[in-house]
Parts: sequence; C-alpha cells; structure tokens
Amino acid sequence: MEDILEFLKKEKIVPVAVLEKEEDGVLVSRALLDGGLRSIEVTFRTKAAKNAIEKISKECPEMVVGAGTIINQEQAKQAIEAGAKFIVSPAYVEEVVDYCMEKEVAVIPGCVTPTEFLWAQKKGLKVAKFFPAEQYGGIKTLKAIGAVLSNLYFMPTGGINEENLKEYLAYDRVCACGGSFMVAKSLIEKKEYNKITEMVKKCKNSLPK
Repeated sequence: MEDILEFLKKEKIVPVAVLEKEEDGVLVSRALLDGGLRSIEVTFRTKAAKNAIEKISKECPEMVVGAGTIINQEQAKQAIEAGAKFIVSPAYVEEVVDYCMEKEVAVIPGCVTPTEFLWAQKKGLKVAKFFPAEQYGGIKTLKAIGAVLSNLYFMPTGGINEENLKEYLAYDRVCACGGSFMVAKSLIEKKEYNKITEMVKKCKNSLPK
C-alpha cells in the first residue's frame, strides 16, 4: 500500500475507463502513456473488463493497471488474477478489503461519511476513495473529514474534471484524483486516442510540479 500511495502522489491523476472491448484497454493505455501517465483504473462493469486488464498487464507492462467498481470478493479475485495491481471499490466493502489485504494487494475503498473513513483508517489503509466527491460536498467536505483523520490520504472520484482538478490536488491530503473525463466513452468508441493523449498532456502541464 505504501508503494501505491507514493505512486499515486507522483501520478496525481488516475483515469477511470469503461471498456466495452478488451482490445481497447491496450490502445487507451498507450495513449495515456504517450501523454505521460502510467495509471489506469478499468471498471469491472463490463464483460470485457477482466480480459482488458489481462491484456494491459501483458502488453503494457509499464502501465500500473487497477480494477474499479469491485463490489465483492469474487470480482477482486478475478481482477487480481488478471493482473490488477490495485483494487478500487465504490463503497467500503469489508470482504473486498479483507481479501486484498490477505493477498497483499493495495485496496482503495469508497467512503463518504466520517464513519466509513474511520473504518478504512482503523484497518490500516493509507488511502480511501472519496466517492462521489462532487455530489457529497466536494473539497470542503473532504477537508472537514481530513481535519479529524490525520493518517489517511484521499483519492476523490466522481465529478472530477479539468476545471476542479487543481482545487482538489491543492489539498495536501489528496494523493491523486480519479476521473473519466480524459478517457470518456465517446473518445474510446470513436478511437480518438490522440485526443486522450492531448488531454493528458494539457492536464499534467497545468498541475503544480
């Protein structure tokens, strides 16, 4: 988990991709790499997700691929077997957290309330996902929670875009932001990989070093 935390601090952005075709994973990953990002979270909401993660792991070994929207232990098992280096959930799912910790795979559970964040901290986790961030009060809510939970970093996801990205990352307890805006479904469907690369470069260049 310490390794993933340090990696996220350097990356600052984790693109969240919904892949309908397994071959899209490698193409999207290469576009992200060309832009200067080495992370991708593949949501486990499509039939293609597991195979896409496996292909990315094999064909783009420099990419740190994670699996998102993991809601049970079986999904976590499949994702890890496919090569996922970190697991992200939309909520605090105890069986997922426990399984990943047993397998020594980084897990980032979704939390909203102080209670849920405290569960994550008491488990010894270093990072929790604030989701859906914008719908639950955004950066103001996050700072209020962060003030009382000093041993936790946050990965806000949900409603993150080019306009509010810098505001979240300016908070020193945010290690990275998750977002689908640079790997939008429409860009993938139209195979506009050059636009993905351009957007990544634009966002990275606008961030503080």
